[in-house]
Amino acid sequence: VVDDYMMTSDENIYAVGDVVEVENYINRSKTMIPLAGPANKQGRIVADNICGANIKYNGTQGTSVAKVFDLTVSSTGCNEKILKKLGKKCGKDYLVTHAHPKNHAGYYPGACQLNMKLIFAPKDGKIIGAQVIGLDGVEKRIDVIATAIRFGGTVFDLTELELAYAPPYGSAKDPVNM
Repeated sequence: VVDDYMMTSDENIYAVGDVVEVENYINRSKTMIPLAGPANKQGRIVADNICGANIKYNGTQGTSVAKVFDLTVSSTGCNEKILKKLGKKCGKDYLVTHAHPKNHAGYYPGACQLNMKLIFAPKDGKIIGAQVIGLDGVEKRIDVIATAIRFGGTVFDLTELELAYAPPYGSAKDPVNM
């Protein structure tokens, strides 16, 4: 157990990474999210704090990507399993949308399907989480959505994003915009 500055109950001992309990950035509950990116960030914060800074760790949203055979799978924020465990109900506390667009312009050779799931609040459209699976372009989409979450974005904001476009890399209307 650490405080917001990664300090244990002993003021001379800090802890980071897989061994610490952190705050879930989305729902503010205590959790363990053992990922290298957040652990690295926590380590840098501890180093700064040891040197006299007063930097708070603002929680982990759990953005991850992995290769599973030929597929790339990714997620950020809360998934439905977490939301249901917290007693949230689909339709009341959150809504889910699925999209199955191509990773880049369909007329350009090699386009393949992405399977995207976005979870958001029905009241204000605030993005709660997302999962993307596909052969190519998966990490690009999850990173954009993870950034939108970190900055308090909504599903309406996603439609307004201006993302890089060229036929080998995306579509004029990117899957994230959809």
